[in-house]
Amino acid sequence: MKILVLNGINLNMFGQRDAKQYGSSTLEQINASLHALGLELGAEVECFQTNNEGEMCERIHRAHADGVDAVLINAGAWTHYSYGIRDALAILACPIIEVHMSNIHAREAFRHVSVLADIVRGQICGFGADSYLLALRAAVAALQAAKK
Repeated sequence: MKILVLNGINLNMFGQRDAKQYGSSTLEQINASLHALGLELGAEVECFQTNNEGEMCERIHRAHADGVDAVLINAGAWTHYSYGIRDALAILACPIIEVHMSNIHAREAFRHVSVLADIVRGQICGFGADSYLLALRAAVAALQAAKK
């Protein structure tokens, strides 16, 4: 199983920004945890982060061409307004899990809306860095269920 983890704008600043919302884990620590859990679950995990919307779309296009089995995405603020990223994700035929460290539904009103929500398999939010691990488990379970 090849699983791609996409991290969007400003998420390279985890561990340095608003610890109340995002905790103290760095993106590198989260990625290391994902790789370790991926090994346990029999999944190859690749992590990608960019602050450039066009680069994110290009990486999603490459995921389509590469035939990845599942995508986890924390698009950051792009979640709430990037129809370009939404349309790129809609090209994928694999399960997509939307991830957020904070509970976006308990924050500012603009964060309550996800333009990705109607094309993703599900959302996991509010569990800090564990949101990523829960999402990875959900993606693997979805792939295993599809094989049955």
